[in-house]
Amino acid sequence: MKKSVFRFLRLSGLQRALLLYVVLPLLVIAGAGIAVGLDRMATLESDRLKDDVELIGRAIRLPIGEALAVNDEEAVRRTLQSVFDIGRIYGASVFDVNGNQVAAAGITERDLTTSQVAQQVVTTGEQQERYRQVSGMFLFSHFIPVFDDLGRTNGFIQINRRASDFDASLTQLSQTAWATWGVLCFATLAVVIFGHYGGVGRHVNALTQSMNRIERGERAHRADEAGPSELAELARGLNRMLNSIDNKDRELVQRQAHEEALAQQLQYQEKMAAIGRVAGGIAHELGAPLTVIDGRARRLLKDNQDPSQVRQLEAIRGQVARLTRIVRQLLNYTRAGSSDYESVQLGPLANDCVANLRHELTNDELQITLDVPDDLHIEADEARLELALINIIRNAAQSATREVSVTAVSDGDGVQIRVRDDGAGLPEGVDQAQLLEPFFSTKTQGEGTGLGLAIVHNVVTEHGGRVAIANHSAGGCEVTIWLPTRALPVIKAVENEDDE
Repeated sequence: MKKSVFRFLRLSGLQRALLLYVVLPLLVIAGAGIAVGLDRMATLESDRLKDDVELIGRAIRLPIGEALAVNDEEAVRRTLQSVFDIGRIYGASVFDVNGNQVAAAGITERDLTTSQVAQQVVTTGEQQERYRQVSGMFLFSHFIPVFDDLGRTNGFIQINRRASDFDASLTQLSQTAWATWGVLCFATLAVVIFGHYGGVGRHVNALTQSMNRIERGERAHRADEAGPSELAELARGLNRMLNSIDNKDRELVQRQAHEEALAQQLQYQEKMAAIGRVAGGIAHELGAPLTVIDGRARRLLKDNQDPSQVRQLEAIRGQVARLTRIVRQLLNYTRAGSSDYESVQLGPLANDCVANLRHELTNDELQITLDVPDDLHIEADEARLELALINIIRNAAQSATREVSVTAVSDGDGVQIRVRDDGAGLPEGVDQAQLLEPFFSTKTQGEGTGLGLAIVHNVVTEHGGRVAIANHSAGGCEVTIWLPTRALPVIKAVENEDDE
């Protein structure tokens, strides 16, 4: 609790600047104004008190002058005593022209024969005033000349008032004024600190905390767009900047992913070109010898009646056919499709694929069911697409027990073709990436070349589609290919990207 209060009361940089450059000068100006005002009031009060003493002197000057003219000392004393009833007077006395005391009341000086101020009063006939030390007290003395009937100075009156009386009347006022100024200072500081925090500081703190969170890596955080319009606009600007950075980052990630895909496509094309050159060389080197071997074996079979030799010759022809098929599949795997796609009707194409495979089927009980609407069309290289479908259906037929199903549906942007068998399914530990690799096969040695699904993947990739291979929940394996309705060849896509 104490720590939170201390953190709340700790001044921020804005609060310190506000106090230093705004509040402090205002308080100094207010204090200076109070000091000037008090000084002015002290002057006015001092003048007022002096005027009071002067009025008292004028009030008693005439009767004292008359009493001095007839040497009536008793009348002078009575008049002096009346001074104490008029105001706060500490002493009053009457002196003749030589400075000798005639009568006195209260605290007074007894002998002014050597006083210069007394001589000035008698000489000039004008009033005089002085602050003097009388009987150990610091007094204010007012000297008033007294005239006879002929207008001659025949003495003077001294009226004393304590000098502290002039300050005492202002002491309480000064204390009140400075106390008020102190309270004003404290109240101003409190209002500025708490008001600034409530109106500005807490929003600045929230904005600062948001920046700190963003600095720590919380890129999804956004500042609260609250507070004064300037701070709210600053928060909005920060949020717009963060949104712009996020958009740029997403664009960068997408561009990097696109570039990686293009790099993979380029690498794939380079690999295909290399394999194609090897396959072309193999086909060239093996084509003629295999044809000669098959021709010689066929010729020997015509003239040979020995069952043992017939079996050997048929075995030779079988192996030649297998080698020829491997070479053909290898060429199909590496051969690029045409870049001029045309509209292909999937229903008739699927029927043609099944018809072409009928002579290969060894299982007379196997049924191939088709559910491919005739109105399904896609843009594709028909020969390459037929090659892919034949390989999928052939693999399914080789793995199936009694049934293979082929279905096709449109999902708006493309067509999904599913080929499912009721066989044993994929072995455990075999993933899709392995199945699509060339020369990888789950069949026993001699039953497969491992190029069928690789050819499918190659053709589907050329058309910008996808391949998925998985075991079906009801048993068997299911191969799903998705092809866009409007296909764009991979090679052409790379070329367009380079042109851009």
